[in-house]
Amino acid sequence: MNTEHDFGAVVCVANEGNEASLQLWKIYLALRDADAKSEGFLRVIDESGEDYLFPEENFVPITLPTEARKPFERAVREQRRSASKSATSSSIARLSRAKTTRKRRAMRGA
Repeated sequence: MNTEHDFGAVVCVANEGNEASLQLWKIYLALRDADAKSEGFLRVIDESGEDYLFPEENFVPITLPTEARKPFERAVREQRRSASKSATSSSIARLSRAKTTRKRRAMRGA
């Protein structure tokens, strides 16, 4: 994947088939991805805080006012951080349950 730093703000103008991931008229952060762009897609950070490919025609690029740019970027970073922590804590919980299950099985077998 040829992904670089932030690309810019885009507004969602269509979400058919992606209703759970995209809200109409919401502003999203698009990331540079030349490979995706060459295929007609845009890499966008969605509601989950993760970046996914969506059809380019679902979005229109916009220029945020200077006063809004930093708070917008901060909010996206926090959303991604939160999503990352959630995924990490879910993984830790699964590992913990697996260890507990192995211990119980070992105790029953002993």
